[in-house]
Amino acid sequence: QVQLVESGGGLVQPGGSLRLSCAASGFTFSRYAMGWYRQAPGKERELVAAVTSADVINYADSVKGRFTISRDNAKNTMYLRMDNLKPEDTAVYYCNAKRGVANFWGQGTQITVSS
Repeated sequence: QVQLVESGGGLVQPGGSLRLSCAASGFTFSRYAMGWYRQAPGKERELVAAVTSADVINYADSVKGRFTISRDNAKNTMYLRMDNLKPEDTAVYYCNAKRGVANFWGQGTQITVSS
């Protein structure tokens, strides 16, 4: 059974930092492209950052220089380090795994950036 479990969300002040984790199970993690998406109220889900199975990384322009994605294939876990958080980063953040037609999602974790 495929599972993607996000953790590390919460409330943070503007300028603060958080680290999200996505623990994966039920599939061969190292073979999948992994990504973080987010969805703010009233908006469509958007890609935040992604890392392929070959460790090719891309970021949304809005988070470049502030967020860092990484993966640990030995631990079947993906991370998102978020620095200098802004109120516009407030959203539910989702973990995603893709390979071919396979496309898996986590349940999401809320991040609220507010003073």
